[in-house]
Amino acid sequence: MKNKNSRLIRFISISESHKAFGLPAPQHPLISLVHFNENNPFNVDMAPIYDVLSFYKITFITQNRGRLKYGQDYYDYNEGSMLFLAPNQLVGSTDYNSRTHCYILLIHPDFLLGHPLSQKIKQYGYFSYSSNEALHVSESEKETILSIFSIMELELNSRVDEFSQEVVLAQIELMLSYVNRFYKRQFITRKVVNNDILEKAETILDQYLNQESLHSGVPTVQYLSEQLHISPGYLSDLLRTNIGQNAQQYIHAKVIERAKEKLISTQLTVNEIAYELGFGHPQSFGKLFKAKTGFSPLEFRGNFH
Repeated sequence: MKNKNSRLIRFISISESHKAFGLPAPQHPLISLVHFNENNPFNVDMAPIYDVLSFYKITFITQNRGRLKYGQDYYDYNEGSMLFLAPNQLVGSTDYNSRTHCYILLIHPDFLLGHPLSQKIKQYGYFSYSSNEALHVSESEKETILSIFSIMELELNSRVDEFSQEVVLAQIELMLSYVNRFYKRQFITRKVVNNDILEKAETILDQYLNQESLHSGVPTVQYLSEQLHISPGYLSDLLRTNIGQNAQQYIHAKVIERAKEKLISTQLTVNEIAYELGFGHPQSFGKLFKAKTGFSPLEFRGNFH
């Protein structure tokens, strides 16, 4: 029986990835688009259990029957789900089957060099989302993405010439802009789920500031996202869409809110309040408080006494 550890692979080049999956060499060494369907089924037996890629990976599932395993967990990805991975992220096993149809786009960062997209792509937070935070597009949105993939498929698989890179880069940029819009829509349309997350976040921070901050420091974005079981990037984008603050700003607002309560309702010194809220240095507390309120802690207290 094959040792599982022998299937832990880091792919440096796109060609290596194609070879591992039994696919023909890509037409272009820095980008490839593979369409898995009934004529080209996904070969699960050849897929590594875990792999790390040195390039971007965009998966667009167009047809799915049953659950897909992504990493350690199974997810009910709908037809029209999209997943995004940046270079050097652990992919994990992807358990597709012959009834799963999807496009997989691989883009080496060198393909983007010299183009504004080289920096712009790093600003899209969804490349750091967890696999359970996939984008689920509507029927009309699916048709839009399909049209873009069809153009790229034609360019990359049948007419590679001096114009191909320019055309493909334009399509990638257009697609990512649409994805950014569709994710914003997803944050808005999933109000029930989002409100539940916001309520849980508030409860977690209240409990932390009541019980743990003195010993554990100021709550971090990483701590809050782990408690909510979502990625830091997804949490920040969700908060930004719903309340206009990213995760760091939201946490700081809760800390300052608690600080105001203590300044008004207790006789604790500013230093004691700083330590109770998890600040190792009172100066850091004072600096943050003034940045958020326009007053030093003592000035704020003086206004109420």
